[in-house]
Amino acid sequence: MAGRIMSIALIDYNMGNLGSVLKALEYCGAEVEVVDSSSALDRFQACLLPGVGSFGDGMENLCSRGFHTALPRFIASGGWFLGICLGMQMLLESSDESPGVRGLGIFPGVVRRFDDNLGKVPHIGWNAATFHPGSPLAGELPESVYFYFVHSYYVPVDHPAILAECFYLNRFAAALANGRCFATQFHPEKSQRAGLQLLKNFLKASGEFHGNPEVLA
Repeated sequence: MAGRIMSIALIDYNMGNLGSVLKALEYCGAEVEVVDSSSALDRFQACLLPGVGSFGDGMENLCSRGFHTALPRFIASGGWFLGICLGMQMLLESSDESPGVRGLGIFPGVVRRFDDNLGKVPHIGWNAATFHPGSPLAGELPESVYFYFVHSYYVPVDHPAILAECFYLNRFAAALANGRCFATQFHPEKSQRAGLQLLKNFLKASGEFHGNPEVLA
């Protein structure tokens, strides 16, 4: 693989799908370091927070490793951040999944559960996300593009930081963005060409990209 980008922190808090995310980033040409200590974030300009599991367990694990304070500090200082699936939901203030558990509070609002009376929950599979214009995360992607989703809880579509929306049982936020902080409800690492393009866009936005010239050529 030719070239490299700045080192990217991939946060390990015993909840993330690290293997596939790591492989996808490396395929795009990134130099990735798996980080399980919040004090290590000071060495990075960009980090990713993947996530699989419950909101309550995720926040408990982040807190036990000090990331509940380190991540807001990292984002507030201008670091580039990408949260994936649970890593997006924990950016909000709370979730229906874990009443009484406080989220990171980077974005306002509450994560809601899909209504089981409207159809099958969880939402699993490929679905089209429609991006709002102007974000570097959506570069070279069509306005509407299919990504892979696995979730029972969602961020409402009227969220002020919405970047992309999707429909399953009801409209919901497929991606959020504010400044250098981005998050996706879908799994880019499982979304083939579109997912790789989105990860490449994040890497390009977060620093000079010298990645694999064959990626998405």
